[in-house]
Amino acid sequence: MKSVRIGAGLGFYGDAWAPIAATLERGEVQYIGSDHLSELTLAILQKDRMKDPTAGYTRDLVPMLTSLWPAARRQGVKFLLNAGGLNPQGAAAALSAEFSKRGWQAKIAVVSGDGVLDRLDELHASGDTLAHLDTGADIAEVRERMLFANAYLGARPLVDTLRQGADIVLTGRVADAALFMAPLIHEFDWAWDDWQKLAQALTVGHLLECSGQGSGGNFNAYGGEHGWQSIPDYPHLGYPIAEVSANGTAVITKAPGTGGRVDFDTLRQQLLYEVHNPHRYVSPDVVLDMGTLALTDLGKDRVEVKGASGLPRTDTLKIVGGYADGWAGSATIGYCWPEAYRKAQATERIVRQLLDERKLDYEEIHTEYIGLDSLHGPLADTSRADELNEVYLRMVVRTPDKRLAEAFPRQIPWLGLSGPPTASGFSGIEPARALLGLWPTLARRELIESRITVTVTET
Repeated sequence: MKSVRIGAGLGFYGDAWAPIAATLERGEVQYIGSDHLSELTLAILQKDRMKDPTAGYTRDLVPMLTSLWPAARRQGVKFLLNAGGLNPQGAAAALSAEFSKRGWQAKIAVVSGDGVLDRLDELHASGDTLAHLDTGADIAEVRERMLFANAYLGARPLVDTLRQGADIVLTGRVADAALFMAPLIHEFDWAWDDWQKLAQALTVGHLLECSGQGSGGNFNAYGGEHGWQSIPDYPHLGYPIAEVSANGTAVITKAPGTGGRVDFDTLRQQLLYEVHNPHRYVSPDVVLDMGTLALTDLGKDRVEVKGASGLPRTDTLKIVGGYADGWAGSATIGYCWPEAYRKAQATERIVRQLLDERKLDYEEIHTEYIGLDSLHGPLADTSRADELNEVYLRMVVRTPDKRLAEAFPRQIPWLGLSGPPTASGFSGIEPARALLGLWPTLARRELIESRITVTVTET
């Protein structure tokens, strides 16, 4: 029976690509799917684009493929990457220029059409409310401040590029799993209404989309012989690989000689990652019910995955928009034992009192004590706070006025000599940061998919 092997690429912008080299050398894959985007990443790329209109794609794309392409070319491996971000055409131009300079040949495809900022009014006028997906708020509240808006596309346009012989597929915002679904649909010629096979493909994509998290990275089991401490060779952890048969059954593994572990426990943790309802995991191509899945640990870093149930795709696509949401000012100052926490608390009270006296009015003031509650927040155990060796007080303010944001950290430095004792580690006068709010919403898919374009050029 024919099978296809797909390897995981990056799981986020800035992830390591050395494990991909190991997959290319020893993993016997035909495809690499590389996920560079999150909703936060789009906000970062928007800030880049505001400084430079030619930017807006992930800057790791060119150095990564420059490093990996010679091995990929030798092995005949194709790449699918959403590194195009907010500017997939710009990403393709930068990559083509580098390849041409080196004399490398490749068919580079670009999938466009996910950017809908200029079409929001059109979509709204056609009947889509574009209300906030979580709160139901009216988009009119932020419409004039919107800076980007991108729909999550599915696998179909990616399949089109592969059928045109693309070696490298660059996209903007597509569903993460679509990067892995497309090669399977293309290779096996699965029908777009074969919901069971599409559900299997979505499962495979979801298991591979987070790089090393599918092979023991970020493994959150505590203690015992199978806890996170038992994951072997973190420095050389291998990214997962899926070997998929024409009936959709998959075996998840990794390249020989790499670190990490693929077993029932590591894989089921990734399966449930970022899943709100395992019986209705919605993607642009199919709705997955994970309740019928069977994961069978075959040993030796191999887990069989089959039995996914699929429901027809929805009539809408998700859009994520970003809008200007004011400015943040921040400052951090540390205190050491004894009574480090009490000193930090006293400093917070002093700062708040001065803000009131000086009539510096902020929309929001956020306080956290690094070393105590910066990660757990209100769930932190504070019963032994007085015993801490050191605590860093971090305060962040939000305001629509950039000048107010810049004024905030200036309230802190004098406390180094004129406040509670043993202050150290002051972060300095940090510049104000522009804030971007996120606006998730839905729109009818036919209004978006009718504008998708696919281009394939050769270097």
